[in-house]
Amino acid sequence: MLNGLLGKKLGMTQIFKEDGTVIPVTIIEAGPCTVVQKKSVETDGYNAVQLGFIAKGKKGINKPTKGHFAKAKTKPVRFLRELRVEKSDDIQVGHTVDVDMFKPGEKIDISGISKGRGFAGVMKRHGFAGFPASRGTHEYFRHSGSISGGRTIRSRIFLGKKMPGHMGCEKVTLLNLEVVKIIKENNLLFIKGATPGANGGILFIRKR
Repeated sequence: MLNGLLGKKLGMTQIFKEDGTVIPVTIIEAGPCTVVQKKSVETDGYNAVQLGFIAKGKKGINKPTKGHFAKAKTKPVRFLRELRVEKSDDIQVGHTVDVDMFKPGEKIDISGISKGRGFAGVMKRHGFAGFPASRGTHEYFRHSGSISGGRTIRSRIFLGKKMPGHMGCEKVTLLNLEVVKIIKENNLLFIKGATPGANGGILFIRKR
């Protein structure tokens, strides 16, 4: 059986319990996703299925991609993701999965691409304290300080040193998030708390 699907982050809001407790939630349009391809140990060395999400017009699709969808007898989609499964014998190409696989109160894992922050310094990127903001240090108080790699024995910078650079736009996975509410008619999934990425971003949702 499939244990995950793709979704689109719509935004955040809050809902109220009967006792008045406020719960911050992220709204996700979870599915429906179509099984476009099935892989098995015999042919590919592992069991997996390829899920497609959000329909796409024929314009802008090259011939190999058209052939891929034609072989599966499915409509073209914008996003394709692979999901590992224990067995793929009972899964059929063209099968559709939706938000029904989840239940309120269930724990899930969500992966997505975090918001890109551009080029950032060490104080924003790594939480450095910076220099004292007193007289004489006004030109340097947001700098990282010395990045020397030592004397002649190790006169280089080691890999992984915390320095300024590109921040964000990375794959982030949050574990053990709670499903608060499901609206099947609109394929909406309400998740307690925040999820990775900006509104409109694609998320990969898996059951634990």
